[in-house]
Amino acid sequence: MSVRPSGTEGYGETAGERVKQYESLAFADVHRHMLHLFPMTPSRVIDIGAGTGRDAAAFAGLGHTVTAVEPTPELLAEARQLHQQPAITWIDDSLPDLDRVHALGERYDVVMLTAVWMHLDQAQRERAMARVAPLVRPGGLMALTLRHGPVPAGRRMFEVSAQETCELARRHSLATIHESKGSALLGGAAVWWDRLAFRPQR
Repeated sequence: MSVRPSGTEGYGETAGERVKQYESLAFADVHRHMLHLFPMTPSRVIDIGAGTGRDAAAFAGLGHTVTAVEPTPELLAEARQLHQQPAITWIDDSLPDLDRVHALGERYDVVMLTAVWMHLDQAQRERAMARVAPLVRPGGLMALTLRHGPVPAGRRMFEVSAQETCELARRHSLATIHESKGSALLGGAAVWWDRLAFRPQR
């Protein structure tokens, strides 16, 4: 039996439930605070931790070329079936190293890290930022969200602050261009999110 990447605990076992949950939320609602930062012209997007493919499909529908990265086999299978747009390339890969992604030798206009960063412990976050930052092309954007609140049963999550994340990004030449906080669309009043966006420093 293969070992699942750390941070994916609890997702494969509940893939059907995750599909219903994630696909019930509209891309425009989830990312409403950062929509103005996304490119309007066709661009290259990588969605790291793509889950059920909701965001990847939305970007593809807007005319972008999308690389969707998901380490949980059950979610990846569901996403491939749900969203069969030819503009999406699906990859089985995981943070912190993203070896298969780096083997492609590509850089991206948008790097999405939605609801994944808090699954990494501190050492993994250090490694991950060093691997993710070089994927952002000059003038590109990295968008990252951090979940706060009670950890669902069976999941692996850490409390990660926006301050720590912005400082880690800065050390890898990424400047913070957006920071906001807000309640969750799902999960109840005890769950809230930090929304962060970065661009490479000139």
